[in-house]
Amino acid sequence: MKIFRSLMIAAGLACSLSSMAAAQDKPNIVLIFLDNFGWGEPGFNGGGIIRGTETPSMDALAAEGLRLTNFNVESQCTPSRAATMTGRYGIRSGNHTVPLGGGVYGLVQWEITMAEMLKEAGYDTAMLGKWHLGWTEGRFPTNQGFDEFYGVETTDVTVWRTLSGFAEADMEAPVVMQGVAGQPATAARDYDIEYRGLIDGDLTDKAIDFITRKSETDNPFFLYLAYTNTHYPNIPHPEFDGATGNGVWADILLQTDTYVGRVTEALEKAGVSDNTVVIFTADNGPEALPVGSSNVSPTPAVQGTAGPFRGTLFTSLEGSMRVPFAIKWPGKIPAGSASNEVVHSMDLFPTLAAFAGGEVPQDRAFDGIDQSAFFLGQQKNSNRDGVIVYMGEQIFGVKWQDWKVLFKENATIFSPTETFDTPRVYNLLNDPGERDNVLFPYTWVAEKALPQLGEHLATFQKYPPIAPGTPDPYTPPTD
Repeated sequence: MKIFRSLMIAAGLACSLSSMAAAQDKPNIVLIFLDNFGWGEPGFNGGGIIRGTETPSMDALAAEGLRLTNFNVESQCTPSRAATMTGRYGIRSGNHTVPLGGGVYGLVQWEITMAEMLKEAGYDTAMLGKWHLGWTEGRFPTNQGFDEFYGVETTDVTVWRTLSGFAEADMEAPVVMQGVAGQPATAARDYDIEYRGLIDGDLTDKAIDFITRKSETDNPFFLYLAYTNTHYPNIPHPEFDGATGNGVWADILLQTDTYVGRVTEALEKAGVSDNTVVIFTADNGPEALPVGSSNVSPTPAVQGTAGPFRGTLFTSLEGSMRVPFAIKWPGKIPAGSASNEVVHSMDLFPTLAAFAGGEVPQDRAFDGIDQSAFFLGQQKNSNRDGVIVYMGEQIFGVKWQDWKVLFKENATIFSPTETFDTPRVYNLLNDPGERDNVLFPYTWVAEKALPQLGEHLATFQKYPPIAPGTPDPYTPPTD
């Protein structure tokens, strides 16, 4: 009897150790996702000191891993976040534009998010910061695979209470929400102008707490840390207000870099840094006013920079589409590597699935491409050579390798849209500012680049897009 019990205990211990080993083989994942942070802001892309402060923590991530100079996102916050979370263009999920009408919007529960994929693979998950993918019951992060969350819908709402007429408009004041899976989300506090400058500090503290707690368990963890900076209004935390002596933007840049450093330091202190994938990127290009504009904002508006690229968020130009990107995984991703190959934020879903042993949905149109071999240095080239350029539900053009073919164009978020009788063709290496239309003699570029658009449009015949505001439960149409 004792021998039998000993065998049973040994077998159980072996299973437990096997399960722990399997969990430990899966890397932890920390996705740091900034808001409206231009390509040219961090030091590793030539910014940093020319923007008023060094960025040693951001630069360290790039130096210790892979830096991508041609990492692409969507042109607006909501479609960019939807694409990143689902691996699908925002148009497919009904999230192709920023919601301005209130009410029900965001991801239907039929959508499978990155968090749900990782949860199925055995991960503990948390979302901290800006969500912008639904702000009603059933559309919060905890309805989409996150075990816990603390965050906000968006940030410009914090000025509402300071504006005349808002108090009389009988609208709900913006709040910070929080929740745990399986329970209704609750309001944590008001999200007002006073808390605007404080929230990213609180997000950092909560991120450190999550890392510390989860590093003591057997499960790998996924932290989606979606900072609210550098979105308008630009208000530094009191700890950093005036710290650089170079103005509001430099103070916020120093603040954000310091917070990134505190998160990576927490991974070191918890002893999990070597088995953690850390990604640093953003949802959109910079905010900037048109040349000659007057600043009448109740808080300072700051001119962001996309480095050599023209355009801001909400445009079809590279300044909108390209954002900073660095990914670190010690001993796996070659340190100090860099590439100008085309990658899109949708590719993170299948790439992280490959890292974590997760599964990619097979029952829907899926636009993300697995870049794991490319990231790990096992191949020189990206598995993607182009993207569709969306502006809301409109297609403005296509990008192919180092070329852009545009049918429509807008210079800033506030500029009118131009429509062209013949497309414009830009060589992005020779002309990163997209100023010199080389359709003639490079008509062959359009012929090479445009077939991807036909292939993309053909997928909607089998997989129609979900209409914005579609309620749950959603069931896709059948043939």
